[in-house]
Amino acid sequence: MSRFLTASIGRKFVMSLSGLFLVAFIAVHLGLNLLLIFDNSGELFNEGAHFMATNPLIKVMEPILGLGFIIHIVWSFFLEYQNWKARPVKYAKKNMSGASSWASRNMLVLGGLVLVFLVLHIMDFFWVIKFKPEEIEQLAKGDYDLVAGLFKTSIFACILYIVGGVLLGIHLSHGFWSAFQTLGLNNKHWLNRWKVIGTIYAILVAVGFAVIPLYFMLGLYK
Repeated sequence: MSRFLTASIGRKFVMSLSGLFLVAFIAVHLGLNLLLIFDNSGELFNEGAHFMATNPLIKVMEPILGLGFIIHIVWSFFLEYQNWKARPVKYAKKNMSGASSWASRNMLVLGGLVLVFLVLHIMDFFWVIKFKPEEIEQLAKGDYDLVAGLFKTSIFACILYIVGGVLLGIHLSHGFWSAFQTLGLNNKHWLNRWKVIGTIYAILVAVGFAVIPLYFMLGLYK
């Protein structure tokens, strides 16, 4: 097992599994967040948030999810370091635009930017909901007021979350299909299909997360 994990294919295998696990989480998280714009009373979102906070299965998955994020982030930097170490001599700079997509050539940069956005997201919402319940109790509409309130009062936060959603979508546009490729779940037909599915998924994620702050920024909740 240790040899497998230290081998190039083993490291990529871990990245792919953790990445696909997070892809599933992102879909669930987006579905919950979209409740913010479907019901201005906040009841739907609060019910969804309460379910996620009290469901036994979710409670079990929460530390696993956190571990998945840590593994994916740490492993990505480790892989980049290994690749850099294997190429100590800088090669002449070539135009690689025709050989690979911009996203695939900048996955570490995109991942780093998404990580910054994730930390801000945790500070804005998760930390308060999880460790400062007394602040939630003071809000008339609970969790809904915490999230919607930030977007209603801060244009900067809206722009930040729109940019974060777009960056996440770009990151996923390559990461989605490359994960299936690494796991060997592709052939000459399915590789192109995974790319199409990945592109569609990435667009839905980017638009889905961006439309929520945009909805509040434009005052459509009124």
